[in-house]
Amino acid sequence: MGGVERWARELALRLPAIAPGRYAVEQVPGWLSGAAGQAWEQAVLPVAARRRGARLILNPANLAPVAFSGNVVVIHDAAALREPGWYSPAYARWQRTVMPLVARRARAIVVPSDFSRDEVVELLGARPEAITVIPGGVDDRFGPGVDPEPALAALGLAAPYVLTVAGRTPRKNLAALEKAAMALRQEGMELVLAGVSRREFAEEATAGPVRALGHVPDALLPGLYAGARAFVLPSLHEGFGLTALEAMKTGLPVVAGDGGALPELCGDAASYVDPRDPEAICAAVLAAAGQAKPDAAGLERAALFSWERTAGEVDRLVGSLLGD
Repeated sequence: MGGVERWARELALRLPAIAPGRYAVEQVPGWLSGAAGQAWEQAVLPVAARRRGARLILNPANLAPVAFSGNVVVIHDAAALREPGWYSPAYARWQRTVMPLVARRARAIVVPSDFSRDEVVELLGARPEAITVIPGGVDDRFGPGVDPEPALAALGLAAPYVLTVAGRTPRKNLAALEKAAMALRQEGMELVLAGVSRREFAEEATAGPVRALGHVPDALLPGLYAGARAFVLPSLHEGFGLTALEAMKTGLPVVAGDGGALPELCGDAASYVDPRDPEAICAAVLAAAGQAKPDAAGLERAALFSWERTAGEVDRLVGSLLGD
């Protein structure tokens, strides 16, 4: 589950519980995906909202129905406009066409970081006064006390490993991990990747020495993190960095790229590297793999974030727009 989907699930579960009667969840039919799902969002969703008498639609996944005048939209980043080559041509073209319209017409925009706020203003032409920064969260399924053994057995992991959790797209810069993976092998460890490619991504081939697990069921993720020696995310661009937050919540030493929102998210609780420098990534990963767990700085930093906080701040914004 990617970060956008995680936001959508958490808000859909938590907001109706916070304010019963204020929210109704409208979900795209499961048999629709890709362009058909986008068509549903633009044509069917606003009709359904008007039928319910809704004054607002809270859209958690970057886009919103352009024809509806009461959109509150969560825009996680504008990466498809910053670097369209990271995505399929059709996806980049759709984002480039629709996202600026959504951002300029929205009643309110939620972004997960100051980095994304600045990007949304620069690339989408959004009004700064319409934007509210609300960070994402992490739940208590993740933690240093999680038993890793069921996940390790299910995924066939026996050797010590450093973990990365990322979609297979050039934005995540996975090829830069090859040198680190080879060095870890010499130390009897693996570099393990959880993540898949998607049709909207311009796929980046995984470096050969990296062990790719593909899709990992959500129930196994806490144990997968808990079994790792350290975590690395060499992204070239992140609007927030949920997987780094999950790693900190687990108490893992974290190595992160020094761009995008990762320094904003991780603060002093991560080691930062130039994501375009494989030698620096390798050295930082080896050092992190030798650190003691749990990492106290990471645990302290992660304690600042929760989905309860995220949902509460979104609800306060929605309530203010409704005049409640």
